[in-house]
Amino acid sequence: MKMDTEAIKDHIRGLIIALGEDPNREGLKDTPNRVAKMYEQIFEGINYSNDEIAQMFDKTFEEDTLTDSKNVVIIRDIDIFSCCEHHLALMYDMNVTVAYIPNGKVIGLSKIARVCDMVGKRLQLQERIGKDIAYIIQKISNSKDVAVLIKGKHSCMTMRGIKKNNSITETAILQGKFKDDYTLQNKLYSRI
Repeated sequence: MKMDTEAIKDHIRGLIIALGEDPNREGLKDTPNRVAKMYEQIFEGINYSNDEIAQMFDKTFEEDTLTDSKNVVIIRDIDIFSCCEHHLALMYDMNVTVAYIPNGKVIGLSKIARVCDMVGKRLQLQERIGKDIAYIIQKISNSKDVAVLIKGKHSCMTMRGIKKNNSITETAILQGKFKDDYTLQNKLYSRI
């Protein structure tokens, strides 16, 4: 479904009124337009399925030397943000680690970061972000051995409700050999 920016503008104007504000005052006059433009950017990932994202960023290089199952590619500290689907609250300071065992080809490094970024640009759950990234990396790399670790803060925990400012949520998706191979898990969790 395509994003309806006109409806977003109308709803933001209505929200401003519902909050008890005047949508015609100077500081708020253009807010519905600004929010609609912002939403087009921060929710861009909604426009694409996981398969379409895999196709979009499918840039690999044949690599015979990396087909040994002891070789692992690990990309750490990929910063992303997302928006919690339960409260429409920001998930921030998110840090993603993606690892995979090459299966005859390696993925362009910037493409892995782009996959993470695009998956985050949806109404999401942190657990689903990891699952979606793992699926896309498997599809691009043709490897079943993929792991995705995510650490992040959720404003639904830090700004409202319980208000625990220092709380961090960590999730891990371990697939293929990463599930049971403790040597691989150690590589994944250790900082070299």
